[in-house]
Amino acid sequence: MRRFICLALIMLLAGCPVGCMTGPDYQRPAVNTPQSFRFAAKEAQDTANTTWWRQFQDPVLDRLITEALANNKNVQIAAANIEQAAGVLMQTRSPLFPQVNYSANAARERGSELNAVPMSPSIPNPQTSLQILAGANWEIDLWGRIRRLTEAARANLLASEEARRGVILSLVASVAYSYMQLRGLDEQLQVAKDSLAIYNESLRIFQLQFKHGQVPQLNVAQAQSQYETAAAAIPPLESQIAQTENAISILLGRNPAPIPRGKTIFAMTLPDIPAGLPSELLARRPDIRQSEQTLIAANAQIGAAKAQYFPSISLTAGVGAASADLSNLFQGPARVWSYAGSLTGPIFTAGAIAGQVQQAEAGHQAALLSYQAAIQNAFADVDNALIARQKTVEQLAAQARLVAALKEYSYFARLQYDAGYAAYINVLNAEQQLFPAKLNYTQTQASVLASFVKLYQAMGGGWVLEAEKMTEKPAGAATVSGEKVASAEKSTDKAPVAKTEEKEKAAVR
Repeated sequence: MRRFICLALIMLLAGCPVGCMTGPDYQRPAVNTPQSFRFAAKEAQDTANTTWWRQFQDPVLDRLITEALANNKNVQIAAANIEQAAGVLMQTRSPLFPQVNYSANAARERGSELNAVPMSPSIPNPQTSLQILAGANWEIDLWGRIRRLTEAARANLLASEEARRGVILSLVASVAYSYMQLRGLDEQLQVAKDSLAIYNESLRIFQLQFKHGQVPQLNVAQAQSQYETAAAAIPPLESQIAQTENAISILLGRNPAPIPRGKTIFAMTLPDIPAGLPSELLARRPDIRQSEQTLIAANAQIGAAKAQYFPSISLTAGVGAASADLSNLFQGPARVWSYAGSLTGPIFTAGAIAGQVQQAEAGHQAALLSYQAAIQNAFADVDNALIARQKTVEQLAAQARLVAALKEYSYFARLQYDAGYAAYINVLNAEQQLFPAKLNYTQTQASVLASFVKLYQAMGGGWVLEAEKMTEKPAGAATVSGEKVASAEKSTDKAPVAKTEEKEKAAVR
């Protein structure tokens, strides 16, 4: 037995476990990567690794994202998942080392003497037995089963870390995107209220004119329809604003509440377009890295399953003391010890091991396809974000021209009506087209800002690591409320606004 144990130790120390690991070693699959994105922008800048949301130059948005990273429940859940995966890794790799244990037993028992063979005087009745043992067992991982399982657990841990970074990426984008939508709804609501005030004044004038017989009742009805059209647009906008505020509140990790405002959508600065090649997404996107770690884990499971075809070698040993008297428990004669080795292996399992190998290989194939699909989806996400940004900017320019044309149309229609050359229906038609055009223009402006958010989300980047450092809330960190908000809004009011932005805002109003 001693020779057997020595032989096993020599094989172990000689490096046999590394060379004897069953199953395939992981190699990154070849990826068919396009040379460039279909809709890459010429003015792209190398900004994918920066905290891009600060380029909007809205301090309130910056504070909202900081609060979300510190308090969001999904980020905290992802962090707990990492701790769980780390615990699984610790548990999985523990059999690589000898497992040491101890035990202690104490008992006192009396046997029956009724109708029994008389006991020898040398055998006491009742009897006391005391035992203290320390033991160790060790499974020698000659074929790499435990190390393959450890490799899989380590890959799952890394996948959990990438999943957390994916949550952070999605969180930052969701807060920024929802904030842009909120500010766009604010502008639409303001347009609707301004239009309602103008229509209310027109309605009041026509009612007075009708009262004195200067205009027919038809004009009053037409003015009334204008007023009600603007009035009907306000409640849905207010409802969407409240729902968007609630959604942002949940992202911030707090109960539904009003959200502070910073710059308007016309005062925000457009970020630079991030540059990058399709091949760089393999290192930028957390979802791709997570898929690859899942593939590594599935690959290791094949080796763990195949290792079951080979014998399992275990060593056990124990040392301690046993006595019927506590005073003699630690005497030399009370010492007990044992050591043993065992070898077990399969002969016939009716396909049990083959089924596990088949499951592992099929799981690896599924993980491989998922990895390839994640890469393709990433390429599509970036192309979609690039074309969406480009076309939304073009749509905004066309929408601005439409608003300007309709304002001119409304102006001349009003002049002709006041001069008595045209009926009020012309003014009504112009106003009915101008009002939704203004709403669409503000909505498109918000969509332009949101398109940059989607683009940075699709490109991924090193900014996720910077955001990850902000997920733990420092002591005394302030939330976006009270004096902090007031000071942020005050600083926002002082921020210079480009003349072109003022002209665009004036065109809408």
